[in-house]
Amino acid sequence: MVARTFTVAFEGVEARTVEVQCAVANGLPAFSIVGLADKAVSEARDRVRSALSALSIALPSKRITVNLSPADLPKEGSHFDLPIALALLAAIDIIPREDAETTVSLGELSLDGRLVAVAGALPAAMAAAEEERQLLCPRACGPEAAWVGATPVFAAASLAEVLRHFTGQAPIAPATPGEVRASAGTRDLRDVKGQERAKRALEIAAAGRHHLLMVGTPGSGKSMLAARIPGILPPLSPVEALETSMIHSLAGLLDEGGISRARPFREPHHTASMAAIVGGGRGAKPGEVSLAHNGVLFLDELPEFPRPVLETLRQPIESGEVVVARANAHVRYPCRFLMVAAANPCRCGYLSDPARACAKSPGCGEDYLGRLSGPLMDRIDLRVEVPPVAFADLDLPATGESSATVASRVAAAREVQTLRFRDQPGVRVNAEAEGALLEEIAAPDTEGRDLLLKVAERFGLSARGYHRVLRVARTVADLDGSARVRKPHVAEAVSYRLTLAKTL
Repeated sequence: MVARTFTVAFEGVEARTVEVQCAVANGLPAFSIVGLADKAVSEARDRVRSALSALSIALPSKRITVNLSPADLPKEGSHFDLPIALALLAAIDIIPREDAETTVSLGELSLDGRLVAVAGALPAAMAAAEEERQLLCPRACGPEAAWVGATPVFAAASLAEVLRHFTGQAPIAPATPGEVRASAGTRDLRDVKGQERAKRALEIAAAGRHHLLMVGTPGSGKSMLAARIPGILPPLSPVEALETSMIHSLAGLLDEGGISRARPFREPHHTASMAAIVGGGRGAKPGEVSLAHNGVLFLDELPEFPRPVLETLRQPIESGEVVVARANAHVRYPCRFLMVAAANPCRCGYLSDPARACAKSPGCGEDYLGRLSGPLMDRIDLRVEVPPVAFADLDLPATGESSATVASRVAAAREVQTLRFRDQPGVRVNAEAEGALLEEIAAPDTEGRDLLLKVAERFGLSARGYHRVLRVARTVADLDGSARVRKPHVAEAVSYRLTLAKTL
């Protein structure tokens, strides 16, 4: 007779249910695992055999076959150890079969029977809730999985605890959600002296999730400004926190089950590969663009990134999701992020300073920033120059606004957008509005429309650029507390669009 239990296989952020079947039949002693299992899953038989031996449980001298159904779905990872052990224990009548059939489990077994934490407990718990089954996982994964709340989660430290739980000797208490991690102290915007225009661009970018490029000489404060964006962004909503945490769970980045309400801030180095940025590699894992979902992706020294890597950002920026296609995997990851980029004006960095510029000036600026293609630049809403700060200004006391003050205005603008798009599924901020919806919410007054048409004709704005100016103008109006987009709002949006136009 076949014993059954359940686990999951991951396809992107989706956890697909896998039925683990175990049959013990007469024949030559053997232990085989079938069902398109990878090397880590195939090795589970040795870990399971050793873990059972540590509990003084001897496998019968029969033919043991474990099937992972559906058989055409690739199975990867060590989290299949625990469900295979449960199915085997049910097949040899050590635990009740009906209890195994109502359980979704995942976890890696050590040779002495301890349960080792694995990635993906949060999406696994959601899959268990949809199937109306309980979840069994390692103790370290319990606080993370318990955040789902719609299904009981039992977290065990070892296979011995699992046995005592299923046999009624020592039932395991349901796990409780892990404490939400407190946000680390963010750097204050008040620390940045001068750069008022760049600070304003940061505020607009944060309010409407508009992509931003800062260009300036070395030491002008570009990275310093970018590092202060988390301090002006509103906390994640419950829905956003769950979306972000599912991706981080698959990547194994959740610490002790804690789910943070702080928006992610990712800053990959310019030597990062394409798979590291957009996702891929073995198992089609999420990349930096997905790990920055609902948060910030900071790309310092933007022209130094390889050209193919930069070009792969075009589709994720536009669609808000990335598709990782491989021979044995085709998965989608969400990636609605705020891209903040920084660049020097040229290779030497001092294009605007005749005393320090290199001999190739001014042509070096065109060559250096020319690495950024026109289609990529067309997707960047805000472009701002960050000039060097005079030494005399560095000794002056800080007089600018604090991050808390700017954050209050950003939060108010985000609240307006939440109400505006409450009946628009998939749209949360102005940067995501398009088509008829954009024309409805961002239609400028007569003077503003005339200005925008003149700019479009004079500077040859593309259709994408035209619509992105409208989105930025809508955000500027929200920060201004205006229900209508007016000429000053359009003028400010256009000014950020045309900055660096001669250079780029």
